[in-house]
Amino acid sequence: MRYTFNFPDLGEGLEEGTILEWYVTQGQQVKEGDPLVQMETDKVVADIPSPRKGVVAFMHGSVGDVIKVGSPLVEIETNDDVVYRDSQPSETKKEKVTTEPVSETDEDAGAVVGTMEVAEKDVIMPESKEGAGGDISPDTPQRKALATPVARAMAREMGIDINKVPGSGPSGRVKSEDILNFKTGMSIPVSVPQNSTANAEDVTYLPLTQIRKTIARNMLHAKHNAAHMSVFEEVEISGLMAVRDRYKQKFAEKGVKLTYLAFIVKAVAMALKKHPQLNSQIDTENSRMIVRNRYHIGIAVDAPDGLVVPVIRDADRQSIFRIAQQIEELADKARKRKLTLDEMKEGSFSVTSFGSIGGIFATPVINYPQAGILGIGRIMQTPIVKDNEIVIGHIMPISLTVDHRIVDGGETTRFIYHVMEYLTDPISFLMEE
Repeated sequence: MRYTFNFPDLGEGLEEGTILEWYVTQGQQVKEGDPLVQMETDKVVADIPSPRKGVVAFMHGSVGDVIKVGSPLVEIETNDDVVYRDSQPSETKKEKVTTEPVSETDEDAGAVVGTMEVAEKDVIMPESKEGAGGDISPDTPQRKALATPVARAMAREMGIDINKVPGSGPSGRVKSEDILNFKTGMSIPVSVPQNSTANAEDVTYLPLTQIRKTIARNMLHAKHNAAHMSVFEEVEISGLMAVRDRYKQKFAEKGVKLTYLAFIVKAVAMALKKHPQLNSQIDTENSRMIVRNRYHIGIAVDAPDGLVVPVIRDADRQSIFRIAQQIEELADKARKRKLTLDEMKEGSFSVTSFGSIGGIFATPVINYPQAGILGIGRIMQTPIVKDNEIVIGHIMPISLTVDHRIVDGGETTRFIYHVMEYLTDPISFLMEE
């Protein structure tokens, strides 16, 4: 019996994923739980396991193709005595019908219930070797090209008729590289976007990754749904630098790099305990505020494929050593695209340290629906007045953005001053009740 496994929702409203690597080939025997394919979603890179034991009959999509949640991913020939039935299709439109396993027992046939598409008569379906009745007649009208969304967008921007592009994917599906190859072989100029003064040779088209699409969507969502307000301060951290210098070698001997970010995460968590408004979110639909009683701090990581924000849980209860250890572990995972969904969930406040790359002040965008985000700028040696004398100081610029619907200016200022106190005198961490 052939079982169609659809791309499942891995959590938190996933809509689509990109195929990074197939672990199986057509005709390969697989067991339940064996990895089938590696998918890049808008949050993580995840291996998708097989829900059935059987033989891989067909794989939908090639490396680089975008697969929508609920769309067929793999077809598996199984030995199960299970019959899949579907409801009566509509005669007027395409509709999705949930298939139900029917067997002699009432046990669940799998964690993911399959779906199948019931198509209207003019819908173009992928080719199949089943039921093939011979060659297509020369009089048959040309079918609409099968193509990935990225390929269609590229063809549209480049002025190429996608129906004329030979596809190299399954069932002749047109992929982004097919568009580029077709463009290279064209003898006529390729049009560029309207109002552009560049020639086609002067531009390069790159497909949007899942992470980049998510960053774009989340940034717009945050700007449209929160009232951003930012304040800027400078904190003198000579005392913090002395503490770090004293302990960084001891940390290194245990395999942990001690950075300023570990102290900042701890300072933010401790300050949030005194100012819970900044550890909350607004629920306008139910006319209430949701105050978080745990302090899960997200740290923005500049990964190769885009910004990701893994979370350090219960940062207020953890030592500087343990926080530094987690920062290093999570950053390494982010750069290797090994983060799990659990490691990116439930953040209540975020910290972004752009100063390690460059930049003094910025206006960070809130990680909606959180109430605030703290940005850390580049540490600078600056003349300061101390005890009525001019001395060399070490200034850390900080930028705090809050949702002004949730937090007023007074509370925002009190919070940032508490963060500054902890960074000025790191021993104060040990003095709290």
